[in-house]
Amino acid sequence: MLALETKNPLLSDIKSAIENIIFTGNQASSRWLITDKLRHEILKILVSYSDKIPYPASGTEDNKENKSRTNSRTLIRWQILAYVASIDLTITKWFESHLDALSILHELGYEQATQGLWAVWAAEGHPLSYQQGKISGTKAWCSGANIVDHGLMTYRDKDGQAQLLMVDMQQSGIKIDNSAWQAVGMQATDTATIHLDQVVASNVGAANAYLERVGFWHGAAGVAACWYGAAACLASYLISAYQQKPSDYKAMYLGQIGTALAVTQQYFHHLAELIDNEPTQSHELAIRQLRSNVEQIAREVIEIVGQALGAAPFCNNPHFARLSADLSVFIRQSHGAFDLQKIGELSSMLASESASKLTNDGPSDFINRQGHIWQL
Repeated sequence: MLALETKNPLLSDIKSAIENIIFTGNQASSRWLITDKLRHEILKILVSYSDKIPYPASGTEDNKENKSRTNSRTLIRWQILAYVASIDLTITKWFESHLDALSILHELGYEQATQGLWAVWAAEGHPLSYQQGKISGTKAWCSGANIVDHGLMTYRDKDGQAQLLMVDMQQSGIKIDNSAWQAVGMQATDTATIHLDQVVASNVGAANAYLERVGFWHGAAGVAACWYGAAACLASYLISAYQQKPSDYKAMYLGQIGTALAVTQQYFHHLAELIDNEPTQSHELAIRQLRSNVEQIAREVIEIVGQALGAAPFCNNPHFARLSADLSVFIRQSHGAFDLQKIGELSSMLASESASKLTNDGPSDFINRQGHIWQL
Protein backbone atom coordinates (compact mmCIF):
# COMPACT_ATOMS: atom_id res chain seq x y z
CA MET A 1 0.00 0.00 0.00
CA LEU A 2 1.01 3.64 -0.15
CA ALA A 3 3.50 4.17 2.67
CA LEU A 4 2.38 6.66 5.27
CA GLU A 5 4.67 9.64 5.61
CA THR A 6 1.99 11.21 7.77
CA LYS A 7 -0.48 9.59 10.14
CA ASN A 8 -3.84 8.55 8.71
CA PRO A 9 -6.11 7.89 11.72
CA LEU A 10 -9.08 7.12 9.49
CA LEU A 11 -7.14 4.39 7.72
CA SER A 12 -6.06 2.98 11.08
CA ASP A 13 -9.71 2.76 12.18
CA ILE A 14 -10.74 1.06 8.94
CA LYS A 15 -7.85 -1.41 9.14
CA SER A 16 -8.73 -2.37 12.70
CA ALA A 17 -12.38 -2.97 11.82
CA ILE A 18 -11.61 -5.02 8.73
CA GLU A 19 -8.71 -7.06 10.08
CA ASN A 20 -10.73 -7.95 13.14
CA ILE A 21 -13.14 -9.73 10.79
CA ILE A 22 -10.53 -11.23 8.47
CA PHE A 23 -8.46 -12.83 11.18
CA THR A 24 -11.33 -14.11 13.30
CA GLY A 25 -10.69 -17.84 13.45
CA ASN A 26 -6.91 -17.41 13.56
CA GLN A 27 -6.32 -17.60 9.81
CA ALA A 28 -2.65 -17.52 8.85
CA SER A 29 -1.87 -14.01 7.66
CA SER A 30 -0.27 -15.12 4.38
CA ARG A 31 -2.94 -17.67 3.44
CA TRP A 32 -6.31 -16.20 4.34
CA LEU A 33 -9.13 -16.76 1.93
CA ILE A 34 -11.67 -14.08 1.04
CA THR A 35 -15.08 -15.71 0.70
CA ASP A 36 -18.14 -14.04 -0.81
CA LYS A 37 -19.66 -13.75 2.66
CA LEU A 38 -16.51 -12.06 3.96
CA ARG A 39 -16.43 -9.71 0.98
CA HIS A 40 -19.90 -8.42 1.76
CA GLU A 41 -19.09 -8.04 5.45
CA ILE A 42 -16.00 -5.98 4.61
CA LEU A 43 -17.90 -3.93 2.04
CA LYS A 44 -20.57 -3.13 4.63
CA ILE A 45 -17.89 -1.82 6.99
CA LEU A 46 -16.31 0.28 4.26
CA VAL A 47 -19.61 1.81 3.18
CA SER A 48 -20.26 2.81 6.79
CA TYR A 49 -17.13 4.99 6.59
CA SER A 50 -18.14 6.64 3.29
CA ASP A 51 -19.08 10.01 4.77
CA LYS A 52 -15.73 10.23 6.56
CA ILE A 53 -13.53 9.57 3.51
CA PRO A 54 -12.42 12.85 1.90
CA TYR A 55 -13.47 13.78 -1.60
CA PRO A 56 -10.62 14.26 -4.10
CA ALA A 57 -9.28 17.82 -4.28
CA SER A 58 -10.77 18.68 -0.88
CA GLY A 59 -7.64 20.41 0.39
CA THR A 60 -5.45 19.63 3.35
CA GLU A 61 -5.98 19.20 7.05
CA ASP A 62 -3.74 20.13 9.97
CA ASN A 63 -1.29 17.51 11.14
CA LYS A 64 -2.07 17.20 14.85
CA GLU A 65 1.33 15.72 15.62
CA ASN A 66 3.32 18.26 13.64
CA LYS A 67 1.61 21.64 13.48
CA SER A 68 4.03 22.88 10.82
CA ARG A 69 2.76 20.25 8.35
CA THR A 70 -0.55 19.43 6.74
CA ASN A 71 -2.01 16.15 5.50
CA SER A 72 -3.28 15.84 1.94
CA ARG A 73 -6.91 14.79 2.06
CA THR A 74 -6.64 13.39 -1.46
CA LEU A 75 -3.74 11.22 -0.30
CA ILE A 76 -5.78 10.00 2.68
CA ARG A 77 -8.44 8.82 0.22
CA TRP A 78 -5.88 7.08 -2.00
CA GLN A 79 -4.23 5.37 0.96
CA ILE A 80 -7.56 3.86 1.95
CA LEU A 81 -8.22 2.62 -1.60
CA ALA A 82 -4.70 1.16 -1.80
CA TYR A 83 -5.19 -0.65 1.50
CA VAL A 84 -8.50 -2.17 0.40
CA ALA A 85 -6.83 -3.25 -2.86
CA SER A 86 -4.19 -5.13 -0.88
CA ILE A 87 -6.98 -7.25 0.61
CA ASP A 88 -9.19 -8.00 -2.39
CA LEU A 89 -9.75 -6.32 -5.74
CA THR A 90 -13.39 -7.33 -6.02
CA ILE A 91 -14.19 -5.37 -2.86
CA THR A 92 -12.02 -2.56 -4.18
CA LYS A 93 -13.88 -2.43 -7.48
CA TRP A 94 -17.22 -2.09 -5.70
CA PHE A 95 -16.02 0.39 -3.10
CA GLU A 96 -14.06 2.62 -5.50
CA SER A 97 -17.12 2.87 -7.74
CA HIS A 98 -19.29 3.68 -4.71
CA LEU A 99 -16.95 6.46 -3.57
CA ASP A 100 -16.66 7.79 -7.12
CA ALA A 101 -20.45 8.02 -7.39
CA LEU A 102 -20.64 10.00 -4.15
CA SER A 103 -17.90 12.34 -5.39
CA ILE A 104 -19.71 12.90 -8.68
CA LEU A 105 -22.96 13.74 -6.89
CA HIS A 106 -21.07 16.11 -4.61
CA GLU A 107 -19.36 17.86 -7.53
CA LEU A 108 -22.64 18.22 -9.41
CA GLY A 109 -24.44 19.71 -6.42
CA TYR A 110 -26.27 16.68 -4.98
CA GLU A 111 -25.12 16.89 -1.38
CA GLN A 112 -27.67 14.51 0.13
CA ALA A 113 -27.09 11.20 -1.62
CA THR A 114 -29.51 8.40 -0.77
CA GLN A 115 -28.10 5.80 1.59
CA GLY A 116 -26.99 2.43 0.28
CA LEU A 117 -24.41 1.13 -2.17
CA TRP A 118 -23.76 3.22 -5.29
CA ALA A 119 -21.98 2.51 -8.57
CA VAL A 120 -20.91 4.39 -11.68
CA TRP A 121 -21.55 2.63 -15.00
CA ALA A 122 -20.04 4.65 -17.82
CA ALA A 123 -19.13 2.14 -20.53
CA GLU A 124 -20.66 3.10 -23.86
CA GLY A 125 -21.46 1.17 -27.02
CA HIS A 126 -25.03 0.02 -26.40
CA PRO A 127 -28.09 2.13 -27.26
CA LEU A 128 -30.05 3.77 -24.47
CA SER A 129 -33.19 5.86 -24.78
CA TYR A 130 -34.35 8.33 -22.14
CA GLN A 131 -37.78 9.87 -22.59
CA GLN A 132 -40.28 11.34 -20.14
CA GLY A 133 -38.23 10.31 -17.15
CA LYS A 134 -37.81 6.66 -18.16
CA ILE A 135 -34.85 4.79 -19.63
CA SER A 136 -34.84 1.78 -21.94
CA GLY A 137 -31.98 -0.12 -23.52
CA THR A 138 -28.84 -1.98 -22.53
CA LYS A 139 -25.86 -1.06 -20.35
CA ALA A 140 -22.81 -3.35 -20.34
CA TRP A 141 -19.86 -3.73 -17.94
CA CYS A 142 -21.88 -2.98 -14.80
CA SER A 143 -19.91 -4.23 -11.81
CA GLY A 144 -21.90 -5.12 -8.72
CA ALA A 145 -25.12 -5.14 -10.74
CA ASN A 146 -26.98 -7.47 -8.37
CA ILE A 147 -25.91 -5.80 -5.12
CA VAL A 148 -25.98 -2.08 -5.93
CA ASP A 149 -28.85 0.04 -4.61
CA HIS A 150 -28.36 3.05 -6.91
CA GLY A 151 -26.47 3.47 -10.16
CA LEU A 152 -25.16 6.50 -12.02
CA MET A 153 -25.50 5.57 -15.66
CA THR A 154 -24.22 7.50 -18.68
CA TYR A 155 -25.94 7.76 -22.03
CA ARG A 156 -25.71 9.86 -25.20
CA ASP A 157 -28.72 11.97 -26.11
CA LYS A 158 -29.96 12.57 -29.66
CA ASP A 159 -27.43 15.40 -30.06
CA GLY A 160 -24.54 13.15 -29.01
CA GLN A 161 -24.05 14.89 -25.68
CA ALA A 162 -23.07 12.93 -22.59
CA GLN A 163 -25.81 12.74 -19.99
CA LEU A 164 -25.85 11.15 -16.55
CA LEU A 165 -28.84 9.39 -15.01
CA MET A 166 -29.58 8.30 -11.45
CA VAL A 167 -31.29 4.90 -11.34
CA ASP A 168 -32.84 3.14 -8.34
CA MET A 169 -31.95 -0.50 -8.94
CA GLN A 170 -34.74 -1.79 -6.68
CA GLN A 171 -37.56 -1.44 -9.24
CA SER A 172 -39.27 -3.43 -11.95
CA GLY A 173 -38.15 -3.32 -15.58
CA ILE A 174 -34.53 -4.26 -14.81
CA LYS A 175 -33.01 -7.56 -15.96
CA ILE A 176 -29.44 -8.49 -15.12
CA ASP A 177 -27.43 -10.84 -17.33
CA ASN A 178 -24.14 -12.19 -15.94
CA SER A 179 -23.50 -14.66 -18.77
CA ALA A 180 -20.97 -12.60 -20.74
CA TRP A 181 -18.18 -12.53 -18.13
CA GLN A 182 -15.67 -15.32 -18.79
CA ALA A 183 -12.48 -14.04 -17.16
CA VAL A 184 -11.02 -15.85 -14.15
CA GLY A 185 -9.69 -12.54 -12.85
CA MET A 186 -12.28 -10.24 -11.20
CA GLN A 187 -14.80 -13.06 -11.59
CA ALA A 188 -16.50 -12.28 -8.28
CA THR A 189 -17.27 -8.65 -9.16
CA ASP A 190 -20.77 -9.48 -10.42
CA THR A 191 -20.08 -7.59 -13.65
CA ALA A 192 -23.15 -7.85 -15.84
CA THR A 193 -25.13 -6.47 -18.74
CA ILE A 194 -28.23 -4.64 -17.54
CA HIS A 195 -31.37 -4.55 -19.70
CA LEU A 196 -33.78 -1.72 -18.89
CA ASP A 197 -37.38 -1.43 -19.97
CA GLN A 198 -39.13 1.84 -19.09
CA VAL A 199 -37.18 2.19 -15.86
CA VAL A 200 -37.66 5.40 -13.88
CA ALA A 201 -34.50 7.54 -13.83
CA SER A 202 -33.61 11.15 -13.09
CA ASN A 203 -31.13 13.37 -14.88
CA VAL A 204 -28.03 14.48 -12.96
CA GLY A 205 -26.28 17.70 -13.94
CA ALA A 206 -26.08 19.52 -17.24
CA ALA A 207 -25.14 17.98 -20.58
CA ASN A 208 -21.48 16.85 -20.64
CA ALA A 209 -21.01 17.88 -16.98
CA TYR A 210 -19.97 14.35 -16.03
CA LEU A 211 -17.09 14.32 -18.51
CA GLU A 212 -16.07 17.96 -18.31
CA ARG A 213 -15.78 18.27 -14.52
CA VAL A 214 -12.19 18.32 -13.24
CA GLY A 215 -13.08 15.53 -10.82
CA PHE A 216 -13.31 13.09 -13.73
CA TRP A 217 -9.52 12.91 -13.74
CA HIS A 218 -9.13 13.08 -9.97
CA GLY A 219 -11.29 9.95 -9.81
CA ALA A 220 -9.17 8.27 -12.49
CA ALA A 221 -6.14 8.70 -10.24
CA GLY A 222 -8.02 6.89 -7.48
CA VAL A 223 -8.28 3.83 -9.72
CA ALA A 224 -4.50 3.95 -10.15
CA ALA A 225 -4.16 3.92 -6.34
CA CYS A 226 -6.11 0.65 -6.37
CA TRP A 227 -3.74 -0.86 -8.93
CA TYR A 228 -0.77 0.35 -6.93
CA GLY A 229 -2.06 -1.07 -3.64
CA ALA A 230 -2.47 -4.52 -5.15
CA ALA A 231 0.94 -4.42 -6.85
CA ALA A 232 2.67 -3.29 -3.66
CA CYS A 233 1.01 -6.11 -1.74
CA LEU A 234 2.23 -8.70 -4.25
CA ALA A 235 5.73 -7.22 -3.98
CA SER A 236 5.58 -7.64 -0.20
CA TYR A 237 5.47 -11.40 -0.73
CA LEU A 238 8.92 -11.14 -2.29
CA ILE A 239 10.20 -9.19 0.71
CA SER A 240 8.94 -11.94 3.02
CA ALA A 241 10.47 -14.67 0.87
CA TYR A 242 13.82 -12.91 0.82
CA GLN A 243 13.80 -12.38 4.57
CA GLN A 244 12.98 -16.04 5.19
CA LYS A 245 15.55 -17.35 2.74
CA PRO A 246 17.92 -14.66 1.38
CA SER A 247 19.51 -15.10 -2.03
CA ASP A 248 21.23 -12.80 -4.48
CA TYR A 249 18.67 -13.29 -7.24
CA LYS A 250 15.77 -12.51 -4.90
CA ALA A 251 17.59 -9.38 -3.77
CA MET A 252 18.10 -8.33 -7.39
CA TYR A 253 14.43 -8.78 -8.27
CA LEU A 254 13.42 -7.02 -5.07
CA GLY A 255 15.72 -4.11 -5.89
CA GLN A 256 14.21 -3.81 -9.36
CA ILE A 257 10.57 -3.65 -8.35
CA GLY A 258 11.30 -1.84 -5.09
CA THR A 259 12.89 1.04 -7.00
CA ALA A 260 9.93 1.31 -9.37
CA LEU A 261 7.38 1.22 -6.55
CA ALA A 262 9.26 3.78 -4.45
CA VAL A 263 9.46 6.30 -7.30
CA THR A 264 5.76 5.88 -8.07
CA GLN A 265 4.90 6.14 -4.39
CA GLN A 266 6.53 9.56 -4.29
CA TYR A 267 4.66 10.61 -7.42
CA PHE A 268 1.36 9.76 -5.72
CA HIS A 269 2.33 12.01 -2.81
CA HIS A 270 3.36 14.82 -5.17
CA LEU A 271 0.22 14.54 -7.29
CA ALA A 272 -2.10 14.43 -4.26
CA GLU A 273 -0.55 17.64 -2.97
CA LEU A 274 -0.82 19.20 -6.44
CA ILE A 275 -4.52 18.31 -6.71
CA ASP A 276 -5.28 19.65 -3.24
CA ASN A 277 -3.41 22.89 -3.90
CA GLU A 278 -4.95 23.38 -7.37
CA PRO A 279 -8.40 21.78 -7.03
CA THR A 280 -9.95 23.59 -9.99
CA GLN A 281 -7.45 22.05 -12.42
CA SER A 282 -7.99 18.58 -13.88
CA HIS A 283 -4.26 17.66 -14.00
CA GLU A 284 -5.17 15.35 -16.87
CA LEU A 285 -1.64 14.95 -18.25
CA ALA A 286 -0.08 14.17 -14.87
CA ILE A 287 -2.85 11.70 -14.02
CA ARG A 288 -2.66 9.96 -17.39
CA GLN A 289 1.10 9.63 -16.87
CA LEU A 290 0.55 8.24 -13.38
CA ARG A 291 -1.98 5.67 -14.61
CA SER A 292 0.30 4.56 -17.42
CA ASN A 293 3.21 4.24 -15.02
CA VAL A 294 1.23 2.25 -12.44
CA GLU A 295 -0.11 -0.10 -15.12
CA GLN A 296 3.45 -0.78 -16.27
CA ILE A 297 4.62 -1.38 -12.70
CA ALA A 298 1.70 -3.71 -11.98
CA ARG A 299 2.60 -5.84 -14.99
CA GLU A 300 6.25 -5.77 -13.97
CA VAL A 301 5.49 -6.82 -10.40
CA ILE A 302 3.28 -9.74 -11.49
CA GLU A 303 6.00 -11.00 -13.84
CA ILE A 304 9.04 -10.42 -11.64
CA VAL A 305 7.56 -11.68 -8.38
CA GLY A 306 6.46 -14.76 -10.30
CA GLN A 307 9.99 -15.26 -11.64
CA ALA A 308 11.47 -14.85 -8.18
CA LEU A 309 9.04 -17.10 -6.29
CA GLY A 310 8.11 -19.63 -8.93
CA ALA A 311 4.76 -21.39 -9.23
CA ALA A 312 4.21 -22.10 -5.52
CA PRO A 313 2.31 -18.95 -4.44
CA PHE A 314 0.18 -18.97 -7.61
CA CYS A 315 -0.85 -22.55 -6.83
CA ASN A 316 -0.86 -22.76 -3.03
CA ASN A 317 -1.61 -19.28 -1.66
CA PRO A 318 -5.24 -18.22 -2.21
CA HIS A 319 -4.65 -14.53 -1.50
CA PHE A 320 -1.61 -14.25 -3.77
CA ALA A 321 -3.25 -16.26 -6.55
CA ARG A 322 -6.49 -14.26 -6.52
CA LEU A 323 -4.72 -10.89 -6.30
CA SER A 324 -2.46 -11.76 -9.25
CA ALA A 325 -5.33 -12.94 -11.43
CA ASP A 326 -7.56 -10.00 -10.50
CA LEU A 327 -4.88 -7.35 -11.01
CA SER A 328 -4.10 -8.64 -14.50
CA VAL A 329 -7.73 -7.95 -15.46
CA PHE A 330 -8.25 -4.78 -13.41
CA ILE A 331 -5.37 -2.90 -15.08
CA ARG A 332 -7.08 -3.41 -18.41
CA GLN A 333 -9.30 -0.55 -17.31
CA SER A 334 -6.35 1.35 -18.71
CA HIS A 335 -6.56 2.02 -22.43
CA GLY A 336 -3.00 1.17 -23.42
CA ALA A 337 -1.87 2.75 -26.68
CA PHE A 338 -4.76 5.23 -26.69
CA ASP A 339 -3.61 6.58 -23.32
CA LEU A 340 -0.04 6.90 -24.56
CA GLN A 341 -1.29 8.72 -27.65
CA LYS A 342 -3.14 11.25 -25.47
CA ILE A 343 -0.10 11.67 -23.24
CA GLY A 344 1.96 12.48 -26.33
CA GLU A 345 -0.58 15.00 -27.59
CA LEU A 346 -0.90 16.71 -24.22
CA SER A 347 2.89 16.77 -23.78
CA SER A 348 3.26 18.48 -27.15
CA MET A 349 0.60 21.04 -26.21
CA LEU A 350 2.37 21.74 -22.92
CA ALA A 351 5.70 22.13 -24.70
CA SER A 352 4.14 24.62 -27.12
CA GLU A 353 2.65 26.62 -24.26
CA SER A 354 5.99 26.65 -22.43
CA ALA A 355 7.89 27.66 -25.55
CA SER A 356 5.51 30.56 -26.20
CA LYS A 357 6.45 32.01 -22.82
CA LEU A 358 10.18 32.07 -23.59
CA THR A 359 11.63 35.41 -24.61
CA ASN A 360 15.20 34.29 -25.25
CA ASP A 361 16.10 34.79 -28.93
CA GLY A 362 19.75 33.81 -28.52
CA PRO A 363 21.54 30.72 -29.83
CA SER A 364 20.39 28.64 -26.82
CA ASP A 365 16.72 29.22 -27.65
CA PHE A 366 16.42 25.97 -29.62
CA ILE A 367 17.78 23.92 -26.70
CA ASN A 368 15.44 25.65 -24.26
CA ARG A 369 12.44 24.99 -26.46
CA GLN A 370 13.28 21.33 -27.06
CA GLY A 371 13.68 20.24 -23.46
CA HIS A 372 11.81 22.79 -21.41
CA ILE A 373 8.94 20.67 -20.01
CA TRP A 374 11.30 17.96 -18.72
CA GLN A 375 14.17 20.09 -17.45
CA LEU A 376 14.96 19.76 -13.74
